Amino acid sequence: MALKYSILDQSPISEGSTPKEALKQTAELARKAEEWGYTRFWVSEHHDAETLAGSSPEVLIAHLGAVTTKIRLGSGGVMLPHYSAFKVAENFKLLEALYPNRIDVGVGRAPGGMPRASYALNEGSKRDASRFPAQIDDLRMYLADSIPENHPYYGMKATPVTESPPPIWVLGSSQSSAELAAEKGLPYMFAQFINGEGGQSFASTYRDRFVSAGGSSPYQGVAIFVVCQETEEEAERIASSMDLALAMGAQGMPSKGTPPPERAINYPYSKFERLLVEENRRRMIVGTPRRVGDQLEKLAASYGAEEVMIVSIAYDFSAKLKTYRLIAEEMQKRQEA
Repeated sequence: MALKYSILDQSPISEGSTPKEALKQTAELARKAEEWGYTRFWVSEHHDAETLAGSSPEVLIAHLGAVTTKIRLGSGGVMLPHYSAFKVAENFKLLEALYPNRIDVGVGRAPGGMPRASYALNEGSKRDASRFPAQIDDLRMYLADSIPENHPYYGMKATPVTESPPPIWVLGSSQSSAELAAEKGLPYMFAQFINGEGGQSFASTYRDRFVSAGGSSPYQGVAIFVVCQETEEEAERIASSMDLALAMGAQGMPSKGTPPPERAINYPYSKFERLLVEENRRRMIVGTPRRVGDQLEKLAASYGAEEVMIVSIAYDFSAKLKTYRLIAEEMQKRQEA
C-alpha cells in the first residue's frame, strides 16, 4: 500500500497578522491540499491561545467542506473530556450529512489549553480525563445509532441520522493513548510534533495489542512538523521562526504570533534555549524535497505507519504553501518512479 500524506493545520497567527487572516489561510491551504492530492485535512482545537486561531474544529470543518469537494476533513482533534459525547456525535453526524464519506472524528484527552481554559470549559469544575475511554464508547454508540435496549437512553437518536457513521480516530502522544486505541480497535495518530520520544515503541504496542472491533484492522499514522524548501539554506531560514516560537512557548514567554525569520535568526539564544531548539528538532524534519521525502519515508517505516500527517508553521504563508507543494510533487515523483 502506498504511503498516504495528510495535513494538520493549527491556523497559526503570524506576528502582525490577525485570526481572521489565519483562518482564511487555513481555507486556502485546504483547497490547495485537495488540488495537490493529500488524503485528509484536519484542524486542531486550542483554547485561550492568542497565537492559534483554531478553537472549534467542528465549526471550521463546516466551512472547509464548503470550499472543497473531495478531500477528507476532520478534527485533530476534539478534546472529548470537555464535552458531552452525545453533542460531539450530533456535531459530526451533521457534518457527515453535509459532506458524506468525507468526515473524520479525531478525539484526544489533552486539555488543549491552560488550566483556566479547562475550568471555563467545564463551568468551573475540574476536567475529568479519566472519562475519556468510556466517552469513546459512548461516542461510537451514538454515531452508530447502537444504543442497547438496557441503556437508559435506548430509543434515542443522535441526529441527523446518516447512512454511515464517520470513523473515530484516537489521537495521542503517549503509551496510554496507543493502548487505548488498540483496546478500542480504532485507528491511531501519534503526535510526534508534540512528543519526540518513544513514538515507535508506542506504535509497536498499538499493533501488538490491537483488538479488532467489527472487523477493523490496525491503522497507524504519525504527525510531525515539516519545513520543505528548494534549498537547505532556505528551509533552515523558514524553520528558524518555528524554532523560536517553540522555544518561547516552552518557557511561557509572551508571544505575538509566529516571528519573522529575520528576528528569529538574530535572536540572542541562551545556552538553555539552544538546547531547547536542539531538542525540538526531534519533532521536526527540515530540508530540501529529496531530503524531506527520504526522512518522511524513513519515519513512516520506523512506525510501521500507513500515513504521515504534516504540520507546518511559517511566518510567510507563501513559504508554508511551498512546503506542502514541494512535498506533494516529491511524493508524486516517487510513486511514479
